[in-house]
Amino acid sequence: MGASSGWKTIYFMSVKIRMKRVGAKNTPVFRIVVANSRSPRDGKFIEEIGTYQPLKQGDNVTLDLERAKLWITKGAQPSDTVASFIKKLSKAAAAA
Repeated sequence: MGASSGWKTIYFMSVKIRMKRVGAKNTPVFRIVVANSRSPRDGKFIEEIGTYQPLKQGDNVTLDLERAKLWITKGAQPSDTVASFIKKLSKAAAAA
């Protein structure tokens, strides 16, 4: 797909920060990963930056906030759920 009228064609590979399910049946555990948007949910990923255990009480999210913010500055788009985790953990880090 090239442009013949002199325009440069630029291709962007969309990178997402999303969750990958790794838990057994009825015991969900998720890894928060940076992945190409075209790769399947439980498929290949670039980097693992955290975990989420929805059945665990209390502190059930671990996230490397520095790596997440680095990827966002590079253009990665977090999913809605991961964005809420980042927001929640950023507030907790600012309060501490």
